[in-house]
Amino acid sequence: MSAAPAAALLAARARRTHRAAWSAVVVALALASLLLGAFALTVGATALGHARVERYAAADAVVAADQTTRYRARPWGGGSDTAEAALTERIRVPWHAVDLLRKVDGVRAAVPDSTFPVTMENADGGAAHGSSWEAARLAPYALRTGRAPGAADEVVVSAGHGASPGDRVRLRAGGEARTFTVVGVADGRDAVHFTAGEARRLAGHPGTVDAIGLLAEPGVDTAELQARVRDALGRARVRDSRAEVRAADDATALRVYTGDDRGSAEQLAAAPARSALLALCGAVAGTVILIAVLVIASLVAQALRQRAGELALLRAVGAAPRQLRAAVGREVLRVSVGPALLGAVASIPACFGLLGLLRSGGALPSGFEPTAPAWLFAGVLVTAGLTVGIARLAAFLGCEPIARARPAAALGATAAEPVRERPARRITGLVLLALGVSAAGTATLQSGAVAAAAASAAALTMVVGCAVLGPWIARGATRVVAVPLRRFGGPAGRLAAAESASGARRLGAAITPVVLVTAFVLVQLTASATLSRAGDEQAVAAMRADLAVTATGDGLPPGALDRLRGTPGVAAVNDVLRGTVVLAGREAGAPSLERLPVLGVTPDALPCTLDPGLVEGSLADLGPGTVSVGRDRARSMDLRPGDRVRLRFGDGTERSPRVAAVHERSLALGEFLFARDELAAHLTAPRSTEVLFAASPGTDPSGLGARLMERLAADPARPDAQAPGGLTDVTLRQDPVPVRLVAEEQRAGEMLAGVAVAAIGAFTVIAVLSTLTLIGVGRRPALRLLRLVGAGRSQLRGMLCAEAALVTVAGLVVGAGVAAVPLAAFSFATARTVPYLPPLQGLLIVGVVAVTAAAGTLLPVRRALR
Repeated sequence: MSAAPAAALLAARARRTHRAAWSAVVVALALASLLLGAFALTVGATALGHARVERYAAADAVVAADQTTRYRARPWGGGSDTAEAALTERIRVPWHAVDLLRKVDGVRAAVPDSTFPVTMENADGGAAHGSSWEAARLAPYALRTGRAPGAADEVVVSAGHGASPGDRVRLRAGGEARTFTVVGVADGRDAVHFTAGEARRLAGHPGTVDAIGLLAEPGVDTAELQARVRDALGRARVRDSRAEVRAADDATALRVYTGDDRGSAEQLAAAPARSALLALCGAVAGTVILIAVLVIASLVAQALRQRAGELALLRAVGAAPRQLRAAVGREVLRVSVGPALLGAVASIPACFGLLGLLRSGGALPSGFEPTAPAWLFAGVLVTAGLTVGIARLAAFLGCEPIARARPAAALGATAAEPVRERPARRITGLVLLALGVSAAGTATLQSGAVAAAAASAAALTMVVGCAVLGPWIARGATRVVAVPLRRFGGPAGRLAAAESASGARRLGAAITPVVLVTAFVLVQLTASATLSRAGDEQAVAAMRADLAVTATGDGLPPGALDRLRGTPGVAAVNDVLRGTVVLAGREAGAPSLERLPVLGVTPDALPCTLDPGLVEGSLADLGPGTVSVGRDRARSMDLRPGDRVRLRFGDGTERSPRVAAVHERSLALGEFLFARDELAAHLTAPRSTEVLFAASPGTDPSGLGARLMERLAADPARPDAQAPGGLTDVTLRQDPVPVRLVAEEQRAGEMLAGVAVAAIGAFTVIAVLSTLTLIGVGRRPALRLLRLVGAGRSQLRGMLCAEAALVTVAGLVVGAGVAAVPLAAFSFATARTVPYLPPLQGLLIVGVVAVTAAAGTLLPVRRALR
């Protein structure tokens, strides 16, 4: 008989005969395909995503600055490489570029656009963004009622504000509050349109604009217009407003955006969110692939191991090695294709659900639009093929020992489990464990994202090592519990000890997925909980202020801080600003750019309002050209007071401030702490939105709060001032919420970690259940034999319960040990504390594993116990 017909016959009959065993594998295959497809689609939709085009929807092209900073370096043993990071603060365009672009052939209109925050101080209150009515044509925002503004005290508002032509509204913008007349209502949302001259004055940067929208002449192609504009800007050598102070590797020439790229000129938060989400999704997808490989390989190998006698018999009666390989391969192919395709189809709604969850949780800014063209969904066929390929590879490796055995020795080789495993397997497992411990040691020497990556790599490496060492782990666990089982467990205990000792491979296969789910869930949950708890504790310890005032929109009214400082009972006022910096460095020799959130504070008010935890230097020296650095960051960069650190601010400006101090509470207050004026010079719109107050000794905070609100309401520039406490855009709190910096990518990371724990945790729980089900199906004949020789039902149930307890305890202990090594390193490196896991989450992990192990052990053999 030729190989192909024989393999097809053997595969078809084996599939029918072992349908019960393969059913346990089918569920895991479908879930693996679903997870791989969902995360692959999410990565693809994020990579193809773009900033939403709103205010420039009618513009054929938009000219704006390059909002990307770059760092070029030479990696180890390679050529030059470049890292890129998006900048979060607006880099503006010189005003003279407007006149230049208006003269370009094919340009019908070049419209300058600048936006600025506006606070509406009417009865409803609310924050909005202001711009010129001239720029409204770029959207286009059409008038619904009324007319365009013609005087400096006239405005057009969006329909959502509830105003009508003729209404008088009080607006605060550009550091001043005035009353304006509404002369029109237009499309759009949260927008206030002024005359061109008034908008330019209120924007506060008369020599520059945010962007320039271009409208093309009829018949001019967009690509042709883009080429002409680029050529004109290049010939005139027009650069952005920060060209002289930007980093050497940055591109300072203006960019011309068309199509979907136009959104990049208006939605500055979209590019950082896209890059952060892409990196996080890629990391989670890599973890999913690794876990899927481990789980599927373990399940397929276990299914084939239980048929080792049958395969050995076929080999003994003359089946050729290639016939066995082909038969097993075809059988696995027939079993896996259906579930893989089913999971691939289900991954499409799962991807949209994941993106919706990220959007609702704030991990995606409203201005970012993931893109999923129709051809992208063909990628699920690739993930389905990957799932099938993993199953086939596992089947090939699983049947290889029997296929290569001599026919006469095949049956003897499978008569019992080997007492001694191959040395290569033990060496491989020990090497992986050593590598994991080494990676954990690396994490203790790093900080931030590098420490997190090293700890994650350590956990995954050690989990794989434990999977390789599964039989030895099972034998060790059996030896530990054998004595108490035999002495105190009665007949059931003695049966459990004997079965466990004789089935180390089987027991190891059951323990491995428990180790996997325990280690993975513990690492994800504990790392996040440890950082969050340590950051909250530092924020509480740092807070010294008695009161806090927060404002929306344009911030506090002009002159408000001076009035508040003069209020009787006020000892100190700290006007807090939030921003970002980009730190250039190297990771494994390759260039990297790390974006970090930072604070700007009032230095002389720090002792009374905010305590960063001084380690070295003096916070009194914090001022122009200086910075305070977090202790862990200073240690990793070998910085001390007096040294200089090279940083890039959010607007691309590169500076080398002198280290004035080293502070301890960097998880709450950021790695770098600046004087307020130093940071404000590099923000798009610095405004007083968060102010901390310290009361003088003996001053009642509640009485002081009332006086502060009276001072805020009694604006001398406002004859129609509201009653005390009537400011709808200002909030005063006693016992203020601690100041805590949280990076945008950290929020996305926490949400993705939660999704990963839920999805991969459920997948590995199903894997535990499937593995135990496979083992139970294979043990039915042995259990029936034990019943025939006199074992009672209660004894067999007791034996199985003891084995389930052994699997649960061994898996939890080993998984916790695997997770403890990288978690201890990560916690020490980032928070200098011990790992923390909320008790309820720990109990939930133990309960889920215990219930899963008991169900997987008892349910498949319930008929054999009757």
